[in-house]
Amino acid sequence: MIYPRTPVNSRLHPILREIVWHKKQEVVHMHQQMSLASLQRQLTAAPTVRDLLTALQQSPYRPSLITEVQKASPIYGIIRTDFDPLAIAKAYQHSGAACISVVTDSSFYHGSFENLRTIRKSLSLPLLCKEFIIDPCQIYLARAAGADAVLLIAAILTDRELQDLLRIIHYLGMNALVEVHNLTELDRVLKLDDIRLVGINNQSLEDFTIDISTTQRLMAARRSQLQNLGVVVVSESGLYTHADLALVADAGIHAVLVGESLIKEEDIEQAVRRLIKP
Repeated sequence: MIYPRTPVNSRLHPILREIVWHKKQEVVHMHQQMSLASLQRQLTAAPTVRDLLTALQQSPYRPSLITEVQKASPIYGIIRTDFDPLAIAKAYQHSGAACISVVTDSSFYHGSFENLRTIRKSLSLPLLCKEFIIDPCQIYLARAAGADAVLLIAAILTDRELQDLLRIIHYLGMNALVEVHNLTELDRVLKLDDIRLVGINNQSLEDFTIDISTTQRLMAARRSQLQNLGVVVVSESGLYTHADLALVADAGIHAVLVGESLIKEEDIEQAVRRLIKP
């Protein structure tokens, strides 16, 4: 089992430290309920992996769009009361999203792997499992539910843990969105073997403030290195308008991840279309 004894960034917000602590308890319970071998056996019935990277690169829109299925967050509370994950995912697919992120944490975000499984059965788009991954069993659980990619958060994992988890993800044919929040984390991630997909989150994990210039600063500092490595870069958080998307696209990113602002909209399809085609 892999457990981060302390977060790499000791200044993480208390809510995030609580989430990681709670996730450790969940992982312990998972290992008590089922063996890693039994989880691996579930993969024989898992849907075929879809290529999330290719979907992002072949989208007709620039930047390409990852939309998110998320009911709540510990910061904003319930985001949408009439939450229907499948209906929301279908609206995203019909309106031009390249991929869909599904939040699976249940305790703090009201998500579930069942939501992921339900969406996978009905949709053809690649799916990103948005989870606080700290252990291989979570990766196998995500793949068994139909995930094509998973999130790895650099701030809560050591370099060794990132590399080990990344190898498992790639071995399963999946991709990992490795998320960073500052230049120190980005430099750590760029030293990993076979890094393919990096997410720059504009939201600070210390105080939860959002500043989309974070993407601009990190891209200005490391754009050539990212390009030389062939890394696909995703900007996350604080992106509400087509002008916001154009701003980060000019900085050199390939895709954006947008969730909360779209989830709040009464007509999600129309909101997505306004975002990508003003």
